[in-house]
Amino acid sequence: MEKIKITIADSHFLSRKGLVVLLNENADFVLLAEALSTSDLINQSKFYKPDLIIIDYTSVNYSLEGLQQIVKNYPKAKLLAITQLQSNEIISKGLKIGITSHLLKDCDQDEIIEAIYKTTKGEKFICGKIANALLNEKSTTIPEYSCQGMNISDREMEIITLIAEGYSNKEVADKLFLSTHTVTTHRKNIMNKLGVNNTAGLVLFAVRENLVSPNHFLFSSSN
Repeated sequence: MEKIKITIADSHFLSRKGLVVLLNENADFVLLAEALSTSDLINQSKFYKPDLIIIDYTSVNYSLEGLQQIVKNYPKAKLLAITQLQSNEIISKGLKIGITSHLLKDCDQDEIIEAIYKTTKGEKFICGKIANALLNEKSTTIPEYSCQGMNISDREMEIITLIAEGYSNKEVADKLFLSTHTVTTHRKNIMNKLGVNNTAGLVLFAVRENLVSPNHFLFSSSN
């Protein structure tokens, strides 16, 4: 496997140094540069070609407008945003402009590493707290929501995916050649494992695990 070339774009000293330590501990990662501002990052595009830019586009000397310039100057780089709590509007705009994946700064080390691998491959990885807020249009801030994964079987993953795509229990049963009763039982077991009590909770898990694209929910009715 080729090493993943990474640039850190964040004006916060402690945030940058924390990421530096994390990246240096993994032999698969190569840190190319640190950028303290949009202009700094754009200037670096003449010299560095990162696979991934880890960015806090909400920090000082960065902005949503600057993010558009960054996307233009780094057309091949994937963008992993790691920010503090933000409004749905800001996060949605960031995703529309070109952020591939989005985490919060309170996400743990394992989740950040997983996001780096998946984002570099072009997969979306969105923190459960963010997905929960974005799927709840009435929310203006991100509520408390667990980001942790669960021990789910392959069959249960299939069922979650189909439910998240909008299929009824009967339709899921027909597609998987199961009885409706079996699907209903699986569904109850899955919801117990995830600690959710409605379909929205299953959808959130599906989004976080990249079983379904967040774009289906975020932008299906966009202009």
